[in-house]
Amino acid sequence: MLSEPFYDPGRSYQDNFEHGPFGLFADAQRISSTTEPKHRFLGQPISAPFGIPAGPLLNGRFVKAALDKGFDIPVYKTVRTRKYACHAWPNVLAVKVDGDLDTGRTLVARRDYSEPLSITNSFGVPSYDPEFWQPDMADAVQHAGPGQVVVGSFQGTKSESGSVDAYIADFVTGARLLKQTGVKIVEVNLSCPNEGTANLLCFDIPRARTIVEAIKAELGEIPLVTKIAYFGDDERLTQFLREVGSVVDGISAINTVSAVVVDEHGKQALPGEGRLSSGVCGSAIQWAGVEMVERLAKLRESLGLTFEIVGVGGAGDAAAFDRYRKAGADVVMSATAAMWNPCLAQEIKELAHEL
Repeated sequence: MLSEPFYDPGRSYQDNFEHGPFGLFADAQRISSTTEPKHRFLGQPISAPFGIPAGPLLNGRFVKAALDKGFDIPVYKTVRTRKYACHAWPNVLAVKVDGDLDTGRTLVARRDYSEPLSITNSFGVPSYDPEFWQPDMADAVQHAGPGQVVVGSFQGTKSESGSVDAYIADFVTGARLLKQTGVKIVEVNLSCPNEGTANLLCFDIPRARTIVEAIKAELGEIPLVTKIAYFGDDERLTQFLREVGSVVDGISAINTVSAVVVDEHGKQALPGEGRLSSGVCGSAIQWAGVEMVERLAKLRESLGLTFEIVGVGGAGDAAAFDRYRKAGADVVMSATAAMWNPCLAQEIKELAHEL
C-alpha cells in the first residue's frame, strides 16, 4: 500500500517547493542509526549505501527529511547558476506500463498511483538563484548525521549568445558555487539535453570530456559523480568510459527512459511544446538500471578504472536493492518508490541481504 507522497503530483512545483514535503516526510522525527558506519562512498563513511537521487528533494527541507528517515545519501535537486523556470503543471503523472519499458514506446498517462508504480516526470530542471540555494544546501549538508552525506547536483545552462565556451564556463561556475556550500560530493547532470545539439550531453562524448575535466579542475579534491542516461550501444558506452571514466570519481545510472506520453484520448498528456516525449522512471525501468550497472562494472574492470557506481531506476524494495548490489552497484538510490514510501530506507536496512 502506497503512502501519501512527499512530493504531491496534484500540486504545482512551486506549491510543493514552498509547502512540502508532505506525508510522513513532514514530521520532524529523526531515526537514529544504531550501528557504526561500515560502508564508504567516495571516501565518506556511510551507514547504508542507499539514498535518493537528484529530482524529488526540492530544497533543504526535503533533504533534511530524507536524512531523518534514514536515507543516508540524499541528493539535493539539480541546481543552476541562475534562476530557471519549471515546465507547466502537471509535472508528474502515473503511466501504465506492461512489463519492462524499452525505448520508443507510447504510454497512456493516468492519475491512479498504484503498484507497480511508474511515473513520467517533466520539470525542465528548474532552479532558484544561487542566493537561495547556496545557504539552503549548506544548511542541509550540516544536517547529515554520522554515516550520512549530502550530494549536491548541478548542470550548466546555455548562454544567450549560444557560445560553447560560455556554456562550458557556466559548468565551472556552477561547480565553484557548489564547492562554496561545503558539500562533500558533487554530481553533474550529463543526462540533460546538450545545449546546442539534439543529443543528451552524455552522448556527446568529446564535449562531456571537456566539461568534466573543467569541473574537476575547479573542484580539486571534492569527488565528482556524473549522472548519465541509458546507453543502448556497448561501443559508445566503452568510448564514454575511455574518455570520461578516468576523470570522474563516480557514475550514476540511469536517469529515465524516454517515452511518448498521451492521455486516454490519445492526445499529448503534458501541455506545452516539446513535451510529447518525457522521461519515465519507477518499476518499469529497473531492468535498464540493473543492466547498465552490470555493464559499467564489467567495463570498469576491463578498462582498469576505479570510479564508483550508483545504481538508479526502479529500486523499490529490498530485493531490488540486492539485485543492484549483486550487479556491481556501490550505492543504490530510489526516487519514485521513495516518494510514496518514506519507510523504504528502513525496510531495506532491515531486509536487504547485501548490507
